[in-house]
Amino acid sequence: MASSETESTTESAAVLDRDGVRLTVDDAVATVTLTHPAKRNAQSPALWRALAEAGRLLPGTVRVVVLRGEGKSFSAGLDRQAFTPEGFDGEPSFLDMARGPEAELDAIIAEYQEAFTWWRRSDIVTVAAVQGHAIGAGFQLALACDLRVVADDVQFAMRETSLGLVPDLTGTHPLVSLVGYARALEICATGRFVHADEATRTGLANIAVPAAELDAAVQDLAGALLAAPRDAVIETKALLQGVSGRTYEEQRNAERAAQGRRLRDLAGLGD
Repeated sequence: MASSETESTTESAAVLDRDGVRLTVDDAVATVTLTHPAKRNAQSPALWRALAEAGRLLPGTVRVVVLRGEGKSFSAGLDRQAFTPEGFDGEPSFLDMARGPEAELDAIIAEYQEAFTWWRRSDIVTVAAVQGHAIGAGFQLALACDLRVVADDVQFAMRETSLGLVPDLTGTHPLVSLVGYARALEICATGRFVHADEATRTGLANIAVPAAELDAAVQDLAGALLAAPRDAVIETKALLQGVSGRTYEEQRNAERAAQGRRLRDLAGLGD
């Protein structure tokens, strides 16, 4: 990774640093880093709990959150240890979970999903900096963010179906929204790799850059996102997020209401 990113991360205070997740905050920009490069940032329930905690610990000053992974891979997905009879130390194995009550299994999966949901909050803009492998849970974590800047060596893949499973970490909704139903089905059912050129062409990625320029490109994007007034960005993000659930007329109404709030605020008449 570029030295400038390493230096800025080192200088920023670590708000959280455990279970393969480090959260640092530098004024309006927070960085969440996956810190197990030797395991290609493979994911586990402990890592998911740490990711959820990172969301809860964000200071109110933060406007942009950057998600990155140390090493050559963003995240190679779920640690295969989850499928062994032993599972992870101190955790129920996935096989034991499957044998338990249905309601309990549902609650456990819901808890895991919390690591992937807070990235869509309307008061922040989240940017995934993705290099190398982003497979399964890694792909879904990148999809959890609002924007994706990828290195030219990126390899997205949704491999859950090859294991007899489905993508269940909130990735299906954004994937269909970005690339459409038919392409999303083909990507998930085949488990094939999606590389940088296709990712940018289909909307999975906002921009692709050489790997050595990934950190700089993300920093430039973060700076551009901070240039607009915060409340205007919040209102705009909320408007765009609501499009799929509104009719054209309902969206018109939402736009008018949002603009009215902005104008009253600019006139000093806000609540």
